[in-house]
Amino acid sequence: MNELSAKKNILVGFFVFLGLAFLIIGILMIGDLHKTFEKKINIVCYFDDVAGLQKGNNVWLSGVKIGTVSELNFYGSSKVKVQFQVDEKTKPYIRKNSKVKLGSDGLIGNRILVIYGGNEETNMIEEGDTLAVEKTFSSEDMLNTLQKNNENILAITDNFKTLSGNLLKTEGTVGKLLNENSVYDNINSATKSLQQASEKAQQLAQSLYQFSSNLNKEGTLVNDLTTDTVVFNSLKTTITQLQQISDSASVFLSSVKNEASNPNSTLGILMSDNETGASLKTTIKNLESSSQKLDEDLEALQHSPLLRRYFKKKQRKDSK
Repeated sequence: MNELSAKKNILVGFFVFLGLAFLIIGILMIGDLHKTFEKKINIVCYFDDVAGLQKGNNVWLSGVKIGTVSELNFYGSSKVKVQFQVDEKTKPYIRKNSKVKLGSDGLIGNRILVIYGGNEETNMIEEGDTLAVEKTFSSEDMLNTLQKNNENILAITDNFKTLSGNLLKTEGTVGKLLNENSVYDNINSATKSLQQASEKAQQLAQSLYQFSSNLNKEGTLVNDLTTDTVVFNSLKTTITQLQQISDSASVFLSSVKNEASNPNSTLGILMSDNETGASLKTTIKNLESSSQKLDEDLEALQHSPLLRRYFKKKQRKDSK
C-alpha cells in the first residue's frame, strides 16, 4: 500500500511538473518574454523633453521592435538622459551617425523611441554609444501652433469684414469703382482710347514695314547706297572732297583774317588805311573812264575811211 501511494505521488508530481513546464513555455512564447534572455547592448541619448516617455517603452527600427527603454534620469540643468537596450543582432543596422526621435505607438498610444538614418560608410554602434536626437513636435506644440493659426485666421477674417464693409460704403478706390458709374465710364473711355492708340500704332508699324520694304527694292536710292559699292565709294569720295574743300576754305579764311589784322600787309592796308582805299577807288574810276574812252576810240576807228574796208572784210569772213 505504501508503494502504491508513493507511485501515485511520483506520477502526480511528474504531471504537475510537466504542466508547469508547458505553462512557462506558453507564457514565454505568447508574451514574447524569450527575448529577455537574448544578449543586448546599451545606448544613450539626451532629450530636452521626453513628452511622457516611460521606462519599459519600446524602441523601434524601421517599424520593428528591437529593444526597450531601461532608464530615465535628469542630466545637467534641464536635459533628460535616456538609456535603452537593443538586441545585439541589430548592430549592423544601426550606425554611429543614426538619430533617435520620439514617436507614438498608434494615434494615441504609448510613447516609443524611433531609430532612423545613418549611412553605411559610418561604423556600427557599440556598447555605451550616444546617438543624436531630433526635436519633434509634441501634442502641446501642435495645439499651440493650431491656436496661433486660429488667431491669424480670425485676424484675417476681421480684416476681410472691415474691407467688405468699406466696399459697401463706397469708401476707397475699389469701393468707388464698384459703386460709382462715373469711375466705370472713365475707365471705359480710357480703355477705348488705349484701343484706338493700339490700332494707330499697328497702322504705323504696318506703314513702317511697307516703307522699309520699298527701301529694299532694287533701283531705289537707299538700296543703291546700301548695296552698290560703286555708288557708295563715289559718295564717299565726294564727301572726302567736300571735307577737303571745307578744310581749305577754313585755312583760307584764317589766312585772310590774319592778313586783315596785320596793318603792314596789303590787305591790312586796304582794310585799315582810308587814304589807300580812296586812292584805290580813284584808280578804279580812272580805269573805268579809260576803258570807256578806249571803246569810243575803237568805235571811231571802225568808221574811219582807212580801216572801214578791213572791218567789212572781217565781218564777211566771220559771217561765212
